[in-house]
Amino acid sequence: MDAAEDLTPAEKYARFRRRQAFPELRDFSDGYTFDFDEYQVEACQAVEGGAGVLVAAPTGAGKTIVGEFAVHLALAQGRKAFYTTPIKALSNQKYNDLVERHGIDKVGLLTGDSSINSDAPVVVMTTEVLRNMMYAGSSTLRGLGFVVMDEVHYLADRFRGPVWEEIIIGLPDSVQLVCLSATVSNAEEFGDWLAEVRGEMEVVVSERRPVPLYQHVLVGNRLMDLFADVAPTADLEDRATSYDVNPALVTIAKDEARTVRDDSRRPRGRSGKGKRTSRAGSDRYGGGAAREHQERSRYRPAHRAEVVRVLAHADLLPAIVFIFSRQGCDAAVRQLQAAHVHLTSPEEEAAILRIAQRHVAGFTDEDLRALGYELFLDGLLRGVAAHHAGVLPALKECVEECFEAGLIKVVFATETLALGINMPARSVLIEKLVKFNGEAHVDITPGEYTQLTGRAGRRGIDVEGHAVVVWQPGMDPRALAGLASKRTYPLRSAFRPTYNMAVNMLNRMPRNQVRTVLELSYAQFQTDRSVVGLARKLARTSGDYDDLAAQAACELGDFMEYARLRDEIHRIETAAAKQDRAVHRDESERLLTALRPGDILRVPSGRSQGWVVVIDNGHISAQEGPRPTVMSMDRQVRRLSLTDFPTLPETIGRVKVPKHFQSRDPSHRHSLAAAFKQRLDQLDSTPPHVRPMGSLPPAQREQIANLRDRLAAHPCHTCPDRELHARWAEKALRAERDARSLEHQVSRRTRSIAERFDKICTVLGSLGYLQAGEGDDLEVTAEGRTLAQIYSEDDLVVAESIRDGAFHGLSAPQLAGVLSVFTYEPRKGDENRPQRMPDLRSQEALDQIRQVARRIALVERDARLESDIDLPTGFARPAHDWCAGEPLADILDETDMSAGDFVRWARLVIDLADQVATAAGPGDLRESCHEVRHRMQRGVVEAVVALPDEDGDEDEDG
Repeated sequence: MDAAEDLTPAEKYARFRRRQAFPELRDFSDGYTFDFDEYQVEACQAVEGGAGVLVAAPTGAGKTIVGEFAVHLALAQGRKAFYTTPIKALSNQKYNDLVERHGIDKVGLLTGDSSINSDAPVVVMTTEVLRNMMYAGSSTLRGLGFVVMDEVHYLADRFRGPVWEEIIIGLPDSVQLVCLSATVSNAEEFGDWLAEVRGEMEVVVSERRPVPLYQHVLVGNRLMDLFADVAPTADLEDRATSYDVNPALVTIAKDEARTVRDDSRRPRGRSGKGKRTSRAGSDRYGGGAAREHQERSRYRPAHRAEVVRVLAHADLLPAIVFIFSRQGCDAAVRQLQAAHVHLTSPEEEAAILRIAQRHVAGFTDEDLRALGYELFLDGLLRGVAAHHAGVLPALKECVEECFEAGLIKVVFATETLALGINMPARSVLIEKLVKFNGEAHVDITPGEYTQLTGRAGRRGIDVEGHAVVVWQPGMDPRALAGLASKRTYPLRSAFRPTYNMAVNMLNRMPRNQVRTVLELSYAQFQTDRSVVGLARKLARTSGDYDDLAAQAACELGDFMEYARLRDEIHRIETAAAKQDRAVHRDESERLLTALRPGDILRVPSGRSQGWVVVIDNGHISAQEGPRPTVMSMDRQVRRLSLTDFPTLPETIGRVKVPKHFQSRDPSHRHSLAAAFKQRLDQLDSTPPHVRPMGSLPPAQREQIANLRDRLAAHPCHTCPDRELHARWAEKALRAERDARSLEHQVSRRTRSIAERFDKICTVLGSLGYLQAGEGDDLEVTAEGRTLAQIYSEDDLVVAESIRDGAFHGLSAPQLAGVLSVFTYEPRKGDENRPQRMPDLRSQEALDQIRQVARRIALVERDARLESDIDLPTGFARPAHDWCAGEPLADILDETDMSAGDFVRWARLVIDLADQVATAAGPGDLRESCHEVRHRMQRGVVEAVVALPDEDGDEDEDG
């Protein structure tokens, strides 16, 4: 029955008037078999009315309808529309959707991998592609009427988020912007900024899920409701203001806590594990212990195979099970295989096999063996699979297609899936509410919980979705209820100017205009709003000073004057000591920077104290200085920093470090340690003489003496209550300093983005990428135009390395290995495992690049610009070998890298080679870069159709 038949006469008339007022929306909606939700209608009307729109709605709520309407409107008006997405997989998916709706001749695709029909009136692309087109002044932008920014909340991403703001700020005023976002708690603030930057902007927020979501807890093998009444996410009327937790869960938590408490009081045997009970239970604690063990067993998490059976019995499949560990996801699939779990019919198996064969059609048998394809396919045919950044993209796409078709019943995934392509399920299960963030185990936030559970409930298939959390020891059901009922997901800007951004913008507009544009950023908008609170605090602090100064009043004279003399003496002495430490740091930094593999030195303090041999001269950080990697006498490999040297470092000799030394190989470390000890026995290993730090310069000694004379002559010096007054005066001076600091913060925050841009211009001017123009203007030099083509995070180091000739004379495999140091990011735990470069020539190139990086870091320090340049070598050998034609199996055998990670890093090396080729211009380097692409674009790397630009999953056991 048509939903329109349920409307009242007044509602039918209002609908008729609406359709008359918005004819394009009427024509567009007629192409769908369902009625649009009210928020979709409201947003589409705003677009047809000529306004931009921000749509914030839950996952699966159908907000892409508004983006598709913008495309429809562009075609109807004879204008262009760009549909942008954050990842290539989403771009490919959206391209297919729009081709199916509008025809292949009207839709194009532009990603880093693909260029299809780029002159079409509708082009789907990744956001980076649009940003680069804007900077290049591409003719494709002519006639552009609409830009859809799908998943716009990605602008909070630390690495890639600034691209969204660059586009929003830089698009012509004539372009209507349609921003689609997940539900964020500060949508109105974000909308206010969009309106300030883009003009008329409507904000449409919907928190109503299209499919109600019920919340459960899996206690042992019992599925229990989390809430006593309807869950907040399932209450479409949103009647209640508070939601009670299921009392049965509260009782379980109390029982569990009492069992643990009682057990902790039990008398312990010598082993500390409790007394052994007799078989008959004659021990006074025996029967109770057995009952408590049985009680605890009831609450213990069930085996994963049992969990799947519980979900299947409750008709909650297909399900996504979130495990915050790659290894955990892979292990879960193996556990289900070992438990002989089988969830598919023969017909489904046949369909899965056809899809899988299509996705691996270009792979050799050798590649498939290296990828463990047989084990992967076995799990797939059983209806289970893993999905994380370590899975080869082609296999991940296979999982996605099978799951979307309803063929796979259980996917074990890391949280990156929550931000990925459209892959909803009937239920979502979260094993633990704690994740490892690379440094510590932390609780997931309400926003993360909302993102993860948002995939439960397939619109048009399920009448309800289900979120399930596995009960863990010590769980607080009230805290879980707080996660499930809060919808706090604030959007925070990650925007900051970069070197590449600076030269590209200065290529298009004068310096003052660039500063004005940058101050329009969402980051500056949020900062300016925070200044209001600082100003209030400043007023309070100024009042505190007046009150405290009054308490310090002295009958003999102006005690605040006397206190300032004391404070000035302390300040000069402190500054002198700080200056002395700075001289010491500079000298230590120079000596550490000069270290080379094989140098022997003594670390005077810290956990690395003792004799060490340098195995890698490491990288330089603006905050920590040089970070050489060393091996101690007990074969421990660590990174040193300036904090390890309260005295100046001195080398006493050298020992030869083998050319292909691998610090992770115990035999390599053992051999070097033997040579190290033998060499140390030959040297004078008496600890080096400690060089004392200096004393005050004569001018400062004289200044302090004069101040002390003035202090002694001051009338307050003889006051019997001097120290009492001084305590109040010190508090007053502290308040005064706080007020000055707040004034500085207010001043700095109101122009923080522009100030960073000015510092960047100072660095670029010092290095010759910018030159003075007319008045206060700056002009981009030829070197600056080279930098404009480099979009790497280390853009300036890459550009300087091109200019310095660091890449010249390298073969294609050597160049691939060297370029990898700009793109590779080691996973947590791998940072302190330095790898040697593939050969001597590559090492020489890396040494030259490191010198370039140190030179830049010193210029940045002079400009007071924070910097942290790291050049990790962990992918250099795989990149070199792959480019040299080595088979995949050999490369994966030599590293602990997953196939998905290998392909991801290989693709990034290829992307950077393309940028360097463009930046370098005609010549040998460009030809070498093209050869890198030609040689690396093969096998599993070439087979990638849609590689997500995602961060690797953090893994507590990886």
